[in-house]
Amino acid sequence: MSGILEYFIISLIAIFVIINPVTTALVFNTLLFFAPKQERNLVAWRAATFATGVLLVFALIGQHILSVFSISIGAFRIAGGIILFGIGMNMIRNVKGEHHQTEEHPDLDDEDVSIIPLAIPFISGPGAIATVLILATEAPSVVHILPVVLAILVVTTMCYFAMKYSHVIAQKIGDTERRVITKLFGLIIVVISVQFVINGLLDVVPEVLMRAG
Repeated sequence: MSGILEYFIISLIAIFVIINPVTTALVFNTLLFFAPKQERNLVAWRAATFATGVLLVFALIGQHILSVFSISIGAFRIAGGIILFGIGMNMIRNVKGEHHQTEEHPDLDDEDVSIIPLAIPFISGPGAIATVLILATEAPSVVHILPVVLAILVVTTMCYFAMKYSHVIAQKIGDTERRVITKLFGLIIVVISVQFVINGLLDVVPEVLMRAG
């Protein structure tokens, strides 16, 4: 039981950090600043629901997706780690990454932003998908996938409420606080990404040596 709780905590931290509900809320508030309350709540609900579905798909059948494309778990861990490392370094350097590219969508006010860009890529972006898939594939047993699923539900629920009350969050968090949070989360992501790469190498290197021998 303690092992499951420990894996839930690890999964929760990893998914929370890479999705970053606070940043998502600030982006949401920027996109729908002038929208009426009812529309804001509906968009927040749709974005959180769709993102949850995407992440759950990769958590539950991600291994089958990899097998269809003949991708080894080790290779995906390394690739996922590299993706997370880039995202983390961008956050540390305050370079605009997948959570900050609102200027690339000048006509968002005339479109449904709940799916794109809120659900994808702000909530369930490449980094989040890679994190969820790796956590699921690294689960010691089938039972340990449940904590990953629960962690997804907890974080996406937090995203929903963060978006719903984004105007309050925007008022409480200034630019300095946002930069500090972003840099801290970026450091955590970098550490997690390095561990993913190490785990991937531990899987791939023995296979390579065996084939070479």
